[in-house]
Amino acid sequence: MLPNDTIAALYAAHGPRLYRYAVLLLADRTAAEDAVQDVFVQLARAFRDRSMSDVTFAYLATTLRNTCYSMLRRRRGGPFRPAGQVGLIEPATGDASEEERLLIEQVLRRLPAEQREVVYLKVFEGMTFQEIADRCGIGINTAGSRYRYGIEALRRALAPGEQSC
Repeated sequence: MLPNDTIAALYAAHGPRLYRYAVLLLADRTAAEDAVQDVFVQLARAFRDRSMSDVTFAYLATTLRNTCYSMLRRRRGGPFRPAGQVGLIEPATGDASEEERLLIEQVLRRLPAEQREVVYLKVFEGMTFQEIADRCGIGINTAGSRYRYGIEALRRALAPGEQSC
């Protein structure tokens, strides 16, 4: 098992960012906390006898993504747990008002998880389509089309007079 201080250092460095990613994928704060915790438990088990030099944010994010999608597959058969007041995006520091930010979050929640993830990775993480494709295990054209469909749905929903995405 890894020393506690190594796990703590990795969590301090990457935990908040992983949590935001999990909230975006799951739209459920409690499930996101569970997913991040599961990632660090998996990490402790996987690196029991190996060097921690292999552990990067990309490794943790991929493990988290797989964990979240497993949770989503299990959830499909059960009752939907609404996101409630979970913030999918950070409060704006620019021109967007709090009302606009909440509207964008509401529309993001309605996107399919795959589109929501690609939009998040492109817009909020600043990843290239190639990086997104590598992270998600999809083709670069698929990453681009998911982004395009997600952005188009956001535009339609946010256009004056529109009611849904």
